[in-house]
Amino acid sequence: MQQFFSYTVSGLGTAAIYAIAAAGLVLTYTTTGVFNFAHGATSMLGAFTYWEMRFAWHWPAPVALIVCLGVLAPLFGILLERGVMRHLDNSSETTKVVTTISLMLGLLGLSLWLWNPSRSRPFPRFWEGDVLTLAGVRIPYHVVATLAVTLLVALGLWLVLKRTRFGVSMRAVVDDRSLVALNGARPHVISMASWSVGTVLAATAGVLIAPTLKLSALPLTLLVVNAYAAAVMGKLKNLPLTFLGALVLGLATEYFRGYQSSLPFSDKFVPGFLASVPVIVLLLVLVLGRSPLRGHAITRVRETVQRPTWAGSAGMAVGVVLVAALLSDVIPRTDLFTLGRVWGLGIIALSLIPVVGYGGQLSLCQMSFAGVGMVMVQHLGSQGNPLALVAAIVVPALLGMIVALPSFRLSGIYFALSTAAFAVLMDRWIFLLPRFRFLGLDWDIFNGGSLDLRRTRFFGLSMEGNRVFFIYGAAVFALVSVAVVGIRRSNYGQRLLALKDSPAACATLGMNIKVAKLGVFAVSAGLAGLGGALYGQGMQSATTESVQFVSSLTLLMVMVVAGLSSPGAALFAGVFLGFGLNNVIFGKIADFVPDRLGWAEHFFDKLGSNTLIVVGLAGLSLGRHPDGFVATRLRPRWDQILARPHALLGIGGTLVVAYLVRIAGLINNWLFAIAAIIVLTVVPAAIVPRPKHSAEHGLADDGEEVMIRAGARGH
Repeated sequence: MQQFFSYTVSGLGTAAIYAIAAAGLVLTYTTTGVFNFAHGATSMLGAFTYWEMRFAWHWPAPVALIVCLGVLAPLFGILLERGVMRHLDNSSETTKVVTTISLMLGLLGLSLWLWNPSRSRPFPRFWEGDVLTLAGVRIPYHVVATLAVTLLVALGLWLVLKRTRFGVSMRAVVDDRSLVALNGARPHVISMASWSVGTVLAATAGVLIAPTLKLSALPLTLLVVNAYAAAVMGKLKNLPLTFLGALVLGLATEYFRGYQSSLPFSDKFVPGFLASVPVIVLLLVLVLGRSPLRGHAITRVRETVQRPTWAGSAGMAVGVVLVAALLSDVIPRTDLFTLGRVWGLGIIALSLIPVVGYGGQLSLCQMSFAGVGMVMVQHLGSQGNPLALVAAIVVPALLGMIVALPSFRLSGIYFALSTAAFAVLMDRWIFLLPRFRFLGLDWDIFNGGSLDLRRTRFFGLSMEGNRVFFIYGAAVFALVSVAVVGIRRSNYGQRLLALKDSPAACATLGMNIKVAKLGVFAVSAGLAGLGGALYGQGMQSATTESVQFVSSLTLLMVMVVAGLSSPGAALFAGVFLGFGLNNVIFGKIADFVPDRLGWAEHFFDKLGSNTLIVVGLAGLSLGRHPDGFVATRLRPRWDQILARPHALLGIGGTLVVAYLVRIAGLINNWLFAIAAIIVLTVVPAAIVPRPKHSAEHGLADDGEEVMIRAGARGH
């Protein structure tokens, strides 16, 4: 019994931290309508900031706490509201979510820049070693203080939200900002207060839980995934239910950990299962819960989805293969090996277009489907069997249909959370399972964490060589890009766009929403599996780190920033992430920095090695440019270039001349690459004026006018 009480005390401490984190999450969502995926990253940043002041600078603990939680945290919340969140008022829910994801990635990258992850940073508990003995149970003072803080937070939030005029205004501003303003309140001041308090609660949770997680950036950032379950139990708006959910979650985690030896399965499955308990609880809560069909909001979103032409899509596909074949002759073989992964990542990026760009279903688990594709190729394609590629498409497609089942009952942020929970479950448990025996067969899903993949053979023709694999990957990417365009131009694509615009209206008109959702997820997951197979074959040795949840978020962010409905954006995402374009560009800039400016050289070197910061900063611009730079900057100009044969001939001729000069050895690869980038991006911008787009209309490539509304029909 005493052991049970000990586990209960430990569980209460864990539950208290989850409650504080979830309370901040619920507060910002209830009062601003933005679900903050960066909540855990804020917790992490608060914990590292406190450690720096307390243990690196040796400030007294009370002073460090006051500065960290009483000054820096609220100022950071105000900065977030003023600089980022205020620009999301008229944006879709997807744009709001991906903006907070970009913030999460940027803060994670910033922490890895400022605090070397390989360095150990001891973080003792408050009042380390001091305990309170109650009924024979030793309760650390740290746990007592955590429980006391949680009670104060609960009481303070209840009093403010229920008993003050300002609290009522905070709850009302998310429903109708204009009406709140007419009643004398100041919506932006209320939003700043909400973000300020939410940030303080996040930082408090980070400081309290850091001693348990040993001050590691990624686990602290993903702390919010554990808090999601508690917040969802409270339906993202009910604080008492949120605290109750945190209590259930904390106790369940500690009881499972304490009694793991009694679990009815082998001990080797226990560690991953224990780490997944909060995620499993989140999935259960989401699946058993329900969210209504989403109708139109009063405002109109600013995203547009263009309808590409067959001629333009075929031209891009042929151009990709042709350029890949030409480049394979001038790029060194070692660089070709690195570039081989570009096409796999590009296909995974293409898989996001049907499900997110067309269907509006925010999937955060594409790299998990890609990992399944890798597993299929490794286990079934050891001799280069091409049928392994079929399995790499079919098995993820079937899994995607299973993942899509909650979408029948869930929509919006709830469904996005279910895909995030699935991705984290795969990371923490499924991909890490050791070898086991089931149904008379030996199973080793990820071969102990690393897969060695053979490249495919077709009718005796091997794709093993780096040059042939590079061209082969380009051809597969080109075919998939044309298939994605075919989806957009089909009647099914039109139904997906209608589903994205208003599921409620589609249901009213008799559309079979379930079939549409299952179909688009099956297609998307199958394409991600194919991309994962080529991605793994490009690397030839893949680890679980390459298909983690954070990798899915990074790929999604690059696609959204570039333009989520454009195959050209998928090509950019593949090159940017597969070739390490960020590292190459900033590394070259650092090489040209004079020696006397050593700090600048160090800055660009750091920036080049930290993709997360660049992606995060770029993503923060989505409030102003929700369509991405490909859709709003490059694509419209290239549409007009394709309609001007003389301009197209001039650009093509310039590229041919540059290639011949490179072949002749007069310039190196870098000068050729710079010239090609200038010709493909700067020249169209110089010779074609920027097309004008209204907030509601986008002119399609073939002249069809596509109207995307988020307001009521009939406007």
